[in-house]
Amino acid sequence: MPDIGAPQAATAHACDQRYFGALAEGRFEIPCCLSCARFHFYPRLCCPYCGSQELQWVAPSGHGTVYSVTIVRRAEGDYTVVLVDLDEGPRLMSRVVDMPVEQVRIGLAVRARIDAADEGPLLVFTASEEQA
Repeated sequence: MPDIGAPQAATAHACDQRYFGALAEGRFEIPCCLSCARFHFYPRLCCPYCGSQELQWVAPSGHGTVYSVTIVRRAEGDYTVVLVDLDEGPRLMSRVVDMPVEQVRIGLAVRARIDAADEGPLLVFTASEEQA
């Protein structure tokens, strides 16, 4: 019996490879639909708003606002897990770095940055210059 999910899984994997490949090259890019002009994240094969498969990878401004924040307490050190609303519209999960975790709050203006991690490139956020 054929694996019906395999082609979709393979193409979804290609979207992930495209996203992480760009990060590895120092570029933060997300898909933008050429039909409805809306950005989306996480990367997918078709626009979640209109269903079009006419997508273009675009570098967003990198500016956003913290929508939600959680502080993870660990013996090795505390860190944040945040949901960030990009100025272009999509919401994504990341971390805010380079500031005390207690200062990260909902509504904080942030800017994206690509950091090197043991597992590979990691998209993180820092407080925008006007708030730093």
